[in-house]
Amino acid sequence: MTAPLGLIAGLGELPVAIASNAVASGQGVYVLRLKGFEEPALAEYPGDVVGLGEIGGVIDRLKSAGCKDVVFAGIVKRPNFKDLKLDMRGAMLLPKVVSEARKGDDALLKVLVAEFEKHGFNVIGSEEANKTLLAPAGLIAGPSPTEANMADMRHAAKVAAATGALDIGQGCVVCDGLVLAVEAQEGTDEMLRRCAALPEAIRGRSGARRGVLAKRPKPEQERRIDLPTTGVSTVELVAAAGLAGLAVVAGGALLLRRSEMEAAADRLGVFIYGFAPDTAS
Repeated sequence: MTAPLGLIAGLGELPVAIASNAVASGQGVYVLRLKGFEEPALAEYPGDVVGLGEIGGVIDRLKSAGCKDVVFAGIVKRPNFKDLKLDMRGAMLLPKVVSEARKGDDALLKVLVAEFEKHGFNVIGSEEANKTLLAPAGLIAGPSPTEANMADMRHAAKVAAATGALDIGQGCVVCDGLVLAVEAQEGTDEMLRRCAALPEAIRGRSGARRGVLAKRPKPEQERRIDLPTTGVSTVELVAAAGLAGLAVVAGGALLLRRSEMEAAADRLGVFIYGFAPDTAS
C-alpha cells in the first residue's frame, strides 16, 4: 500500500492543488490544517486541525497516518511566539525557532525542515508533490515581450536576486529601467496594488503597457517550502498596474491553475514568461 502524502497546509490554492493531485495519482493524502490558517477547500480530505506550536502533535499524527513524504504548502503568517500554545516538543524547539527567526524567514524554515527530517520524514517541495506546477522556459502566454520588456525583466530579476539575498522578498517591478517596487512582507498582491496607485507617467496603462514583475527564489532559501507562487490574481493585478508582463524563473516558480492564468494573460494582453535561472543573478 502506498504511503499517503503528508500535507502541512496553510491558506490558498497551492495546498489544494497538491492534495487533489495526490489523490488523483493514487497516492492519497493526509492533511494537517494549521489553526488560524485553515483552507476551507481542504476540509474534505482526511486529516486534522493542529496549532502552530503543536510540533509533537503534528509528528505523531503524520506517523500514525503512515506518511513518509511530507510537504509544507500554503499561506501562513509568522506568529507572535509569545502567544503560541506549545506541546512538549514545541516547547523544546521554541528557543531555537526564536533564535533562527531573528535571522530571517529562511533560517526559520530550515529549522522546521531539519526537525521533521530528524524524525524520519522525507520533506519534499511543492514542485515534487505536483510536477505540473513548475514554470517552463520561454513565453508561456500572452504577447511576445519587446526588447524593452526583456531589459526590464533582466533588471527586475537582478534586483530580486539582491533583495532575496538579504531575505527581503522574491519579487521586483521595473518599468523603463526604474525600480517601481520590491516585495517585502506584504506579499506580491499588495506590492502590485502599490504599483497600480503610482502615476501613469512612470508605469504603463491598458493599451500602452510597460514594465515587468519578476519573481525568483531567494538565493539561499529553503526551496522545499517557499518557492515563488503565482496565480490568476497575479496576472490580473499585473494588468491592473499597467504592466506588460509577469516573469518567473523557469524551473523555480509555481503556476497555479496554469490554463486559467494563460487565458487571463491572453484576454488582458500581458505576457507570462519563464526566464533562465542565471538571468542577471
